[in-house]
Amino acid sequence: MKAIEVTGKIDAQGNLILDEPIQGTTYPHQVRVIVLVPEQVEVEEVDPDDTPVEEIKASLRRALQQAKAGQTRPISELWDRIDAE
Repeated sequence: MKAIEVTGKIDAQGNLILDEPIQGTTYPHQVRVIVLVPEQVEVEEVDPDDTPVEEIKASLRRALQQAKAGQTRPISELWDRIDAE
């Protein structure tokens, strides 16, 4: 048995319609058909800890501008603002 890969669609009546005719074969032939149907893509759950990349980039740009302008704080001051659980 020879395998030929082709693409096509299944219409509303369940008929298989090939995108292009199969060349190089004399017809009629009995064939076996395996239909591969794409699975539904599940919507991924949004992780609340997963900050969008654009938001991170914007935050880094602001931080760099503040550092260039000398708007920095001593590291000891930052530790005072961290809530310990």
